[in-house]
Amino acid sequence: MLKLKSNKNIGCTVNECKYHAKNESFCSLDHINVVKHMDKAKTPEATDCGSFEVEK
Repeated sequence: MLKLKSNKNIGCTVNECKYHAKNESFCSLDHINVVKHMDKAKTPEATDCGSFEVEK
């Protein structure tokens, strides 16, 4: 398994993502894209990390 460098500015607990830093609860990307599911987001549940990719 490739060890990814953690970005201490982006916390993440989604182990299934290919960008998760694995040994730490951080993302390995330099930046992420946050997306919304409706015209006007009013709750955290209305948004997601658009940079997510499932680890194969």
